[in-house]
Amino acid sequence: MGDGFRYRAERIALGAMAVAGIAVLLADLLGWLDKMAPGGALPKITLLILSTVTLFLLMEFERLKVLDTISTQMSDLHVDGLGELRRTRYLGAVQVHRTFPHAPFLELVRTARWQVSILQTWIPNLHLFVRELAKAIAERQVEVRILLLRPSSLAAGLRHDALETGEPDREMMDVEGSLRLLKSVYDEVPPELRNKLQVKLYNSLPSIAVYKADERYLVSSFLHGKLAIDSTQIEIEGSGTVMGQEVQVELDNLWSIGRDVDLRDWHMSIESMD
Repeated sequence: MGDGFRYRAERIALGAMAVAGIAVLLADLLGWLDKMAPGGALPKITLLILSTVTLFLLMEFERLKVLDTISTQMSDLHVDGLGELRRTRYLGAVQVHRTFPHAPFLELVRTARWQVSILQTWIPNLHLFVRELAKAIAERQVEVRILLLRPSSLAAGLRHDALETGEPDREMMDVEGSLRLLKSVYDEVPPELRNKLQVKLYNSLPSIAVYKADERYLVSSFLHGKLAIDSTQIEIEGSGTVMGQEVQVELDNLWSIGRDVDLRDWHMSIESMD
């Protein structure tokens, strides 16, 4: 209705301009214009040009209307088509990052509404967003799920060898460091919301590293000689996309086999698993 009114108003305005131009020409032919504006040759020429342009626009009005419609449709197609392209050709991938995008993920945690999940062997960059995890739980009651590799597992030793750090107990120390930081989050949030922070240790081969906030995933691989956060990160949007579904299934599988860590005394929790 708004577009129809706009087109009618434009047509009336163009018609009025054309009529005014023709009236000026007739007045000039009859000699009235010189009486009204002596020596006004330049205004006459200007009015003549404007009248010609206006008549042309009136003749092309329907074509311009069609072009306007096409432009609107193309704009809608661009938005809808881009989302469909992500879902089909790119299977949900929206961007590839050379290394872990700390600032964007921090913003995702800040705006998360229902869940933040992390699947890692240990979390070397956890210190960068522990405060935001605590705020997400305390202020928005976001569920935070953390999956870490059980430090005494065979897979932990293999991962240590793949990193080639030369530090025999590094895997244990880093898992403990992650748990220590998570304990600080546990202590910071209100007691009635501490169940929103859930931590599990899994005893399995690490497949992928995942940082998830609501429907956005950052996924990387465990390469030899390199931390997962220093590897290429694939950003995926939507748990319903092909890649999103695969990653979510992996998260759910490891969560189902993981063993709960009691953050009130995580030392004892680890020892009881051995």
